[in-house]
Amino acid sequence: MMMNSQDKSRRDFMKTAAVGAVGLSLPISLSGSAKRRQSAVATTIKLGVASYSLRELSRTDAIAAILALRSQYVSIKSFHLPYESTPEELAGGRKEFEDAGLTIVGGGVITLQQDDDDDIRTYFEYAKAASMPLMVIAPTPATLPRIERFVREYDIKVAIHNHGPEDQYFPGPRDALPIIGDMDPRVGLCVDLGHTTRTGVDIVEAIAEAGDRVLDIHVKDLKDLMDRDSQCIVGEGAMPMPAIFRQLVAMDYQGYVNLEYEIDAVNPLPGMQQSFAYMRGVLDGLGLTEG
Repeated sequence: MMMNSQDKSRRDFMKTAAVGAVGLSLPISLSGSAKRRQSAVATTIKLGVASYSLRELSRTDAIAAILALRSQYVSIKSFHLPYESTPEELAGGRKEFEDAGLTIVGGGVITLQQDDDDDIRTYFEYAKAASMPLMVIAPTPATLPRIERFVREYDIKVAIHNHGPEDQYFPGPRDALPIIGDMDPRVGLCVDLGHTTRTGVDIVEAIAEAGDRVLDIHVKDLKDLMDRDSQCIVGEGAMPMPAIFRQLVAMDYQGYVNLEYEIDAVNPLPGMQQSFAYMRGVLDGLGLTEG
């Protein structure tokens, strides 16, 4: 999974191009050097990895890939920490991530669609054993009040992951907001950028509208923002990443921005590396740092 010289050159070019493009689109006061002159403490964006991106890799290889991306944050999918694991196995798997220097920031997507205490408790116990502070979930409107009770009991956040027009319950973030508006603030949203744009809304406006209910972000890029089959390396599509990062900064977003790279499943690392290079280039062009 090592990059060849062509891949490396392409990655470096993309990063340079991203910095230049962002710099040209911003006022001088927001360029990287000017921003750093204005403040000794730069605003940070925490880039992480949704391990679904590495679903064809073993846990050991997935950890190695995340380290190769120079990211310290991981949201674990069950491929790498199975639900059916014993408590001892979960502790051992968690330790593998932690011993590698990675911080577990969440897990999922976890389907919570059975309106049953025993079923929902099973997954909260799983998250607790795996030291997940947040569960990215796919619930139904009917199960959310029950889920909220477990959020309070376990002090584990939940973030509803929207899945676009095919999702019968939560196509986009705004479909969940009326339901969770009066719930515990630990019940929020995982805004999937690609799925959200496919509902026909402006992604920046959707994030702004969700406000402090945004607890997690899943990043993907699309060449056509309405076509799920046009997913591509981040930076090669139409996703307005500079504007998205600016909005997150304006909101004082404290969560993670996790790459969920759904293409090239057998060999995802080269595309993920290019995606990270682009996002880091955007951050640099905005005068931000990676937290």
